[in-house]
Amino acid sequence: MQQLTKQRLALSLFFLLSGFTFSSWASRIPTIKSALGLNEAELGSVLLTMPISSLVGLPLSGWLVSKLDTRIPLTIGFTLSAICLAFIGLANTTMGLVFTLFLYSLSVRIFNIAVNTQAITLQKQYDKKINGSFHGLWSTGGIMGVGFTTLLISFGVPIVPHLLMVSAAAIFITLLSFRFLLRNDKSPSGNKLSLNKPDPYILYLGLMVFFAAICEGGMFDWSGIYFQQVVKEDVFTLGYLIFMAFMALSRFVSDRIINKLGMPATYTMSAILIFSGILLSILFPSFWPALVGFSLVGFGTAAVIPMTYTLAGASKTYSPGIAISLIATFGIVGMLLGPPLIGYLAHAFNLKVSFVAFAIAGIMLIPISQMFFRLQHKTAGELQEA
Repeated sequence: MQQLTKQRLALSLFFLLSGFTFSSWASRIPTIKSALGLNEAELGSVLLTMPISSLVGLPLSGWLVSKLDTRIPLTIGFTLSAICLAFIGLANTTMGLVFTLFLYSLSVRIFNIAVNTQAITLQKQYDKKINGSFHGLWSTGGIMGVGFTTLLISFGVPIVPHLLMVSAAAIFITLLSFRFLLRNDKSPSGNKLSLNKPDPYILYLGLMVFFAAICEGGMFDWSGIYFQQVVKEDVFTLGYLIFMAFMALSRFVSDRIINKLGMPATYTMSAILIFSGILLSILFPSFWPALVGFSLVGFGTAAVIPMTYTLAGASKTYSPGIAISLIATFGIVGMLLGPPLIGYLAHAFNLKVSFVAFAIAGIMLIPISQMFFRLQHKTAGELQEA
């Protein structure tokens, strides 16, 4: 087997495993909420730990990918996240859960920067776009994780043995696979982080990822609760499952959609799908409309993050690792601010009304993407004149 194929398969496996482990704990959030007796606002406060941890990890993750081959922080970050996953299940106090989530989010932060930097670097060795398929595998892993969780819940398996099994399997597969990852991929330039003046190229991309991630992170954590409390569905994981299924489907075809429509039209299409799906779920909060609505949201959010990471890799100011680290900061903050935001809104009003925040976040992709492509066109014109 060619070395390039081995590297792609190994990287694909880590994307798949990452989705599986993340959804394993996310789909257990209703279990954790009940076990610790948390209301919506308290759960929102607990989940707020994660974006704070991600912000703390910004300088660390950026430094690691600029100083080391990315396979090293990738392996260390994923192994630590798997260990933390086991301790999430073991946490029996709110403070214990907060501490564990802080460490979990920090290790996931390091892993995400490294794995996405590897994906962008590997894509440059192909004559076609492959980044969407990596993120499709992440979503497929998410489907497998929530499906496995649903099966265990149906058999009455508690959260502790569930997350211990997932943690052990993730560590074992990591030890077998890390040696096949890309080597010697440190970038020789663009590794110095400037905090004096925001780069508009990075800022616009970061804002698009931020709003997409609010939808994605919020749906991860609240779709099950929405189906449980608003739709009144006993098998509450169905909402999460349909969202993940359509996200995976979209990501596997997103590279072809982008090639056919172009990136500007794809961003607009994504925004319309998110807005329409959330509106349908709010206006008709019964089983089939909500299921269709969640599928539209999954399809709409799917292409935004891999598409934006690809654009980040073309930054003229920063190396791919630093550019992705900066943009991922927006994404991780959005993904992890979404859940507490919904929690606070649900506590103040109700869960159905709180989902309006997702519709607003989705539609914001249209004006921001248009501003970005105007900037890109202007910059390209200036370079040609020079």
